[in-house]
Amino acid sequence: MDGFLYGLPVIGLVFEFIGYLIAVLPLIAPIIMRAAVPIAFAALCGVMCERSGVVNIGIEGTMLVAAFVGWAAGIYLVPVLGAEAGPIFGASASLVVALLLALLAGMIVSFVHAWLSISVRADQIISGTIINIAAFGVTGYLITLLSKTAPTGAGQFKTWTPPEALTGLPFVGWIFETLLHQGPLTISLLVIVVAFQIALFRTRWGLRSRAVGEHPRAAETVGIDVIRLRYRNVLVGGVLAALGGAFLSMELNSTFQQDMTAGRGFIGLAAMIVGRWTPLGAFGAALLFASTVGISQSILIAPPPGQLGEMLLSLPPQFFDALPYLVTIIILAGVVGRSIPPAADGQPYEREAAT
Repeated sequence: MDGFLYGLPVIGLVFEFIGYLIAVLPLIAPIIMRAAVPIAFAALCGVMCERSGVVNIGIEGTMLVAAFVGWAAGIYLVPVLGAEAGPIFGASASLVVALLLALLAGMIVSFVHAWLSISVRADQIISGTIINIAAFGVTGYLITLLSKTAPTGAGQFKTWTPPEALTGLPFVGWIFETLLHQGPLTISLLVIVVAFQIALFRTRWGLRSRAVGEHPRAAETVGIDVIRLRYRNVLVGGVLAALGGAFLSMELNSTFQQDMTAGRGFIGLAAMIVGRWTPLGAFGAALLFASTVGISQSILIAPPPGQLGEMLLSLPPQFFDALPYLVTIIILAGVVGRSIPPAADGQPYEREAAT
């Protein structure tokens, strides 16, 4: 039966490709995980904001600013605090302080968006777009100035090596290796996803956030401060986006490049929609989108044998570069209309005047 299926022209190639993916999955899983981290943080930021009724298109810009600040802060902190690696994740004092400054930068950018969206009641799409344009322009200008002196930042976080008792387990050892042989920001993502899922659907804060996102007027009648809760959630969302940006310049790399987010903030928004505005769903969608990166690299480095490999290698390299974005568009096109956002998402709220 297997020989018959593989013998069919199109179905045979499909089954051969599925078999190839199963065979290489343990090898490309770490690549997929690293590629998913910034997308997942961006998606969690989107969930945090939109569950309380604020659309945040400026996630890309927030990530870019945080990535730049984390790297640039290290340039000036190393001469003061030193670059001696610590015992935990190789984190020096300069690296830790630079990370905190990156998170603060993300909060400041998010505060601007919150002020424009909530207090000024400006169009939330335009507010986020302005933030993206400003972040790209300002960081591009500053990196041009700093690159003339060829500076280096505070370095990057090291990965943690999990015990062999876990990684050596048959069949599932590679899963522990993928999840735990990572830096602190990646491991923190796993903790945040679980904690966020529980908090959103099992705590009073989560109930209030969902109520504000669905019907803010009714929420205010039962004593919920809609404005304050939205501000708080957007600021926390800024921290999540900043973690994604800091990952790029402080854990995945130790440098900053112009526009190094490369659309990950927008892919994160797509992951949020595919994940139906839930933390676990958004994380799963981020892994799905990131899997195209691992598959692309695997095909280019170790293609499948036979006709399938020849066919895949005949494609131009630019196709594999564009594959994550193509898959995002295709999946999003099939999901839009089926995923229903919070009812008050993107709608400015104005308190009723006291009588």
